[in-house]
Amino acid sequence: MNQQSPAKILVIEDDARTRNIYIDCLNSEGYCTMGAENGIEGITKVQKHLPDLVICDVIMPKLDGYDVLTTLRQNPLTAITSFIFLTASASKTELRRGMELGADDYLTKPTTVEELLKAIAIRLEKRASLRSWYTNTPVAQKPTTDKANQSIFPSATELQEVFKFIEANYNQPITLCDVAQAVGYSPAYLTNRVGSQTGYTVNRWIVERRMVEARTLLQNTDQSVEQIANALGYQNTCHFSRQFRQHHGAPPQAWRKVQQNRPLTLASIA
Repeated sequence: MNQQSPAKILVIEDDARTRNIYIDCLNSEGYCTMGAENGIEGITKVQKHLPDLVICDVIMPKLDGYDVLTTLRQNPLTAITSFIFLTASASKTELRRGMELGADDYLTKPTTVEELLKAIAIRLEKRASLRSWYTNTPVAQKPTTDKANQSIFPSATELQEVFKFIEANYNQPITLCDVAQAVGYSPAYLTNRVGSQTGYTVNRWIVERRMVEARTLLQNTDQSVEQIANALGYQNTCHFSRQFRQHHGAPPQAWRKVQQNRPLTLASIA
């Protein structure tokens, strides 16, 4: 039986002593941990290593934590990366700003090891649950049409225009800004509104919809990975493959082979 790989966590913290304390603590808990001393280095490492979760200080030289999060959320490849702010400053204004940008949690220094580990565990558990659903639910049971997509998106009435736009354009290279313009909100306000009601960012919902279609095309057609990436609005096949792997734990072609080799069950032919 394959042993699950430890979660990858990136700690972005300009104070070397604090950064090393976090890294040592997380390593002792069995996580695969790496560090970055500033926001620019942090963004580079996120894009290269695709960690499961990022812990980031807010006030840093060169690029602060808010700019780091904004950059990650605007890139489809890193839009769904779990993100926790950890900072000594925690006014209501700063907290609101962080959540509007799409942060998953906001911890204040000093924080106990137990508080940090609990916050990390909650984020990773939600991520694991989503991945398990993707991996184990037969494609036939996953929504692929407009009618079925009602179960993909939440039933929040005030967000229906947002989800209708995503549904109509998920196969185009749309971003948060495109959705915000279409529904008449600022990107920051829309991020806060969607995040507070669904727990996900706008970019996350775009990716979720694309992944549903990606699985359908991989299992039910003989299109190449490049053709599928293009059909889903990705401008770079590598980005699609890495994002698919981030969701499913395997690249598209490997996932397709697993699905093709699965034995038929009553559920799959019903």
